[in-house]
Amino acid sequence: MLDYIATIFRENQVIPIFLTLGLGFWLGNLRFKSFSLGPVTATLLVGVLIGQLDIPISEPVKSVFFMLFLFAIGYSAGPQFFRSLRGEGIKQILFAVVEGAICVLVVVGVCRLMGYNVGTTLGVFAGSQTISAVIGVGSDTLKSLGMPKDRLDYLVGMIPACYAVCYVYGTIGTAWVVANLGPRLLGGIEKVKAETRALEEEMDQGEFAPEPGLIVANRPVSFRAYRVESSFFDSPRRVEEIEEELSRIGVRLFVERLRVKGEIVDPDPDITVQKGDTIVFGGRREAMVNEAEIIGPEVVDHDLLNFAAENLAVTVSRKGADGMTIGRLRHMPYMRGVSVRSVTRNNVVIPLKLRTKLVAGDVITLVGLPEHVAEAVPEIGFSDRKTNVTDMVFLGLGIAIGCFIGALAIRMGGIPISISTSGGALLSGLFLGWLRNRRPTFGRIPGPVVWVLDNMGLNVFIAVVGLTAGPSFIDGLREVGFTLFFIGILCTTLPLVLSIFIGSKIFRFPAAVTLGCVAGSRNAVAALGAIQDALDSTLPAMGYTVTYAAGNFVLIFSGIIIALIA
Repeated sequence: MLDYIATIFRENQVIPIFLTLGLGFWLGNLRFKSFSLGPVTATLLVGVLIGQLDIPISEPVKSVFFMLFLFAIGYSAGPQFFRSLRGEGIKQILFAVVEGAICVLVVVGVCRLMGYNVGTTLGVFAGSQTISAVIGVGSDTLKSLGMPKDRLDYLVGMIPACYAVCYVYGTIGTAWVVANLGPRLLGGIEKVKAETRALEEEMDQGEFAPEPGLIVANRPVSFRAYRVESSFFDSPRRVEEIEEELSRIGVRLFVERLRVKGEIVDPDPDITVQKGDTIVFGGRREAMVNEAEIIGPEVVDHDLLNFAAENLAVTVSRKGADGMTIGRLRHMPYMRGVSVRSVTRNNVVIPLKLRTKLVAGDVITLVGLPEHVAEAVPEIGFSDRKTNVTDMVFLGLGIAIGCFIGALAIRMGGIPISISTSGGALLSGLFLGWLRNRRPTFGRIPGPVVWVLDNMGLNVFIAVVGLTAGPSFIDGLREVGFTLFFIGILCTTLPLVLSIFIGSKIFRFPAAVTLGCVAGSRNAVAALGAIQDALDSTLPAMGYTVTYAAGNFVLIFSGIIIALIA
């Protein structure tokens, strides 16, 4: 029976690939308390297990999906990366470069002391720094060096074996070191929490007074109806007067609809409201709950509340909005009737503070009536609501041109040196993602498509790696021995500890931002969540987003550097 199944798999390679992908995602999503393997490691292990059936997979399959993944990574990070090359972001990018250099030096130095070959070194780097893409870029670079096939196959086979050994602690250890050991290194958890609270308060001070509900992102925006009964309406009030009074006491609510003398009407600044009428307000729920007494009791009026409200994600690209604080944005004339629900940067929700600055590439979610949101969108950037079609010309030519540039080589000492096709695809995505943000009339790749290219591209690549490496995987683990696990612990922990001190003492980042920068430079999403839980604050995200964009670039290209120098 096993031979029969193996024959079917060998003759129909798509079956083991998608079987590995499906089982890998299922296993990777299983959790024991706070631990999970994650889809990448789980897919690799499932691929190795199925690969024991000796299933050959053609090389182009692996390459195609890996290029899709790298282009998607670059496309997502491009706007933030290039925007950060000026202003305050350059300091965080420099930190990401320094942390990446420390990771390379530590891993290469330790592996040389242990006498490991270049394949083992690449595997240790990929696993201990949890940067799965190095499996691909490292392998591609080794293939470009013109070494004998037997030696090449041996070294390439060592990479996933060593990656698997080092990855588990690389993930768990990074989160533990940054979230638990990090605050202790910076003076203790209570000191770091106090500093973080003080910084949050400072970010909510300035020329614009804070409003209820503006402290944390992702608070619900709602629309509620109130019957006019308070003493404020002893004399009739115009809509403009009502909103001005709310603004005077620091509440940002907007009149969205009215029932005046029994008739439903749309708001106009000069419409007069008196006792007995009903007003629908739009805004943050906390503001309505806390300040409802200025109007009157809440009522249920299904007909009045039966209207369409829009919840729209807008990408920041306009010069006027780039660099604007949330506090200033909400006071702009075009934001009347529009509330900010959340702001994400590189798919990470950032703190919604008055002094939080928007940067090109941020995705800001606006809530309000369609006509109000439509007025705000062109002042901020662009929305992708018009179509769900991917610009395939942009995608196809972008990857092709990037790979062509990456394949160009110069010879040094008789050895061909290039950034490899994988490096070219990453650079192409980085540049074209930035260009798309500057000129949003072309090159559209919807967010869900980017997610598929990113996750499916990487995991199909990893599945093929596992399937093809399966027969030699166990032998590779036996050769490197159990000592490699402890080498991985050292290579994960030492760069993190050094980076925490450098971020605090040399770059002088605030403690919460330091920890966010360390996690971002390592692309450690789990570590960011652990830091935010430990500090009970979203402030570490302010250090995570820029360094994440830069860290992707630095760590992936570090795989090329290690392959050349190790």
